[in-house]
Amino acid sequence: MERAQALGWHPERIQVLDGDLGQSAATAAGRDDFKALAAEVALDQVGIIFGWDASRLARNNADWYQLLDLAALFGTLIADAESIYDPRLYNDRLLLGLQGTLSEAELHMLHQRLNAGRLSKVQRGDYVQHLPTGLVRLPDGRVQKDPDIQVRQAIERVLTRFTELGTCQRVLRDFKQHGLLLPRHQTGGLHGGELLWKPPSASAIYEIVGNPAYAGAFVYGRRPTDPTRRQPGRPATGHVRKPLAEWPTVIRDAYPAYISWEQFLANQARLHDNSQRYAAGCGRGTPRAGAALLQGLATCGQCGHRMRVAYRPGVRYLCAGLREEFAEPGCACLEGASIEAFVVAAFFEALQPAQLDVLAAVLAERQQERDRLAQWHQHQVERATYEAQLARRRYGAVDPDNRLVAAELERQWEEALLTLRQAQEAAERCARPPAEPPVTPELRDQWQHLNQTLPALWASEQLTSEQRKQLLRSLIQRVILTRTAPDRVQVKIVWVSGHFSQGTVIPPIHRQAAVTGYAQMVSRAHELWQQGHTDRDIARVLSTEGFRSARSTAVSPATVLKIRGQHHWVSRYHEHRLACRIEGWWTVHGLAAELGVDRNWLYRRIQRGILNPPVVIRRQPYGNFLIQDDPTLLESLRQQAHPTRGRDGYTQT
Repeated sequence: MERAQALGWHPERIQVLDGDLGQSAATAAGRDDFKALAAEVALDQVGIIFGWDASRLARNNADWYQLLDLAALFGTLIADAESIYDPRLYNDRLLLGLQGTLSEAELHMLHQRLNAGRLSKVQRGDYVQHLPTGLVRLPDGRVQKDPDIQVRQAIERVLTRFTELGTCQRVLRDFKQHGLLLPRHQTGGLHGGELLWKPPSASAIYEIVGNPAYAGAFVYGRRPTDPTRRQPGRPATGHVRKPLAEWPTVIRDAYPAYISWEQFLANQARLHDNSQRYAAGCGRGTPRAGAALLQGLATCGQCGHRMRVAYRPGVRYLCAGLREEFAEPGCACLEGASIEAFVVAAFFEALQPAQLDVLAAVLAERQQERDRLAQWHQHQVERATYEAQLARRRYGAVDPDNRLVAAELERQWEEALLTLRQAQEAAERCARPPAEPPVTPELRDQWQHLNQTLPALWASEQLTSEQRKQLLRSLIQRVILTRTAPDRVQVKIVWVSGHFSQGTVIPPIHRQAAVTGYAQMVSRAHELWQQGHTDRDIARVLSTEGFRSARSTAVSPATVLKIRGQHHWVSRYHEHRLACRIEGWWTVHGLAAELGVDRNWLYRRIQRGILNPPVVIRRQPYGNFLIQDDPTLLESLRQQAHPTRGRDGYTQT
């Protein structure tokens, strides 16, 4: 300001812009004073700009040259600690440009040196990172677990229950069900440096399960910054999560561990497996309550995408990967019942060699869970007792005449007593024996020989769909489905061991003409029809020879009738029934037409015995009635069919 006055500017016309102090000039984002300066220059309101050097105005050539262009356009001078420059002059513009380039290069060198020093400390393991709740850093730099027992138990419970339940959402519901809280060491804000107990949330549980520090590992670079995702004015944005295989630095056994590194890797694989995307290579998702047993396991054998589930009219597995990504027709829509039956049969077959004795493990695990809950509630009571006693001591130490302070401390004491009473009630509820049905000898024997009793248990209503899916996933990693023919689906079961089994399933379809071997079946049916067999006989022979209907494993007479109708094959029975004469004998159809009566008129006389053998015979193999061609018999039947009236008015027959 003094230099501007010395050069002749009046103090009232000098404006000092210092709102950007302490902010990097690497970008104009968040630098309001620099933007205001550029705007004033563009409005031709600035005669000269004073700065210590170019780095104080901008360390990036894009912003620097924009300011130079505006100054040159409106004749604004630029001054540093040594000289005054006119951007309209070639030499001055060249010097200002060199200063801006050097300033940008200087910033780059500073960043390079700082990053090199940081990476050097990272490689040595000396880099100090922010530790998550449950780990604390001592004044000498060593890291140990939080001395608070309840904090350690909360972290251990999250990790243990995730291993048992398999999903973060189930862990969240478990915490909500038992009224448990999660600890949080606040690093800033109103409660900075304090330990707060907060209601559990999905994001907090995901963060605990996915943090490698709880496995004792020092990791650097798992959340690098992507400049394309950074929001202007928000330097903390733009972070992306790198997959575990791309973490640049991983130092194991750097911190005291809550779980092993192998368990951490298993948890990350489980989280990836729980993902709900349907792209190729994605996870299986968590088991749901739907009836589709292969939900999350079924994979399209053509494009590799995970198959979706549809429930109308029945369970179906369909692939929409190509349609959603490339607007191509869907790969397949497969009937689910037959495929699931094949997979379940393979699952039972793979289970046969195993001898499972899991009842003791299940009972022991449930007892350990009850013990952990009881210990948790006991520690909660101890913490609430301490808080109540502390509030009582604070209230007792205050001057009774200072009612403003005494009233607030009394309110805090009452809140602490209420929290203590709630903690005691929760501990009492947890101490009550659970209302569970006793383990009968039959149930114990069933569990001890689970591989033998599981098929019957599976068919009963005792297992839910979700439990059936979990059992399948214990051995099966993927089920790859490929339609090889309209009525053939190749099923490839990939087991968790890496081995695979495969087979072919014949699902029901809608079109009989799409059945494999349909042409051979039609040819064989035509051959049997020519031999004079009935539809029922033809269907039985075709089923015996291995042919099938579109929606059944056997050929039905209705299918044979449909084939004959499509090819206009009239059966021998109908040929005989609709003929007029056969080998000199009248058929019922032909004689009824000759007499001019309905066919039922003749059938009634045959049933009543008016027409008896030998004038009536039955022609094998179809049992058609044939009537003798006798003129006397025909005349008699004609008189019966068309009686005449005599002179006396009575009918003559």
